[in-house]
Amino acid sequence: MRIPPPSPHHPRLVAVALLWLVAGAAMLLTTLVPAHTELLGWTPLFWLVGAPVIALLGLEPALLPSLARRRRRVGHGAVWH
Repeated sequence: MRIPPPSPHHPRLVAVALLWLVAGAAMLLTTLVPAHTELLGWTPLFWLVGAPVIALLGLEPALLPSLARRRRRVGHGAVWH
């Protein structure tokens, strides 16, 4: 089975997803948009952070192993007494 060549729009889509993620995270951190509301539930958090992360992982599946490696490193550094 042959792997199709990457689309010429691929870098633009990755850039848009990263911009979407950064803008959504900035809106959540500056509290312009609450992460949870009684009317919408967790929908704002999903559309501002979750959806762009899913889009990035769909466009660049190679990011998933690097994220998994980072999590393991962070967990080994903490020592609780």
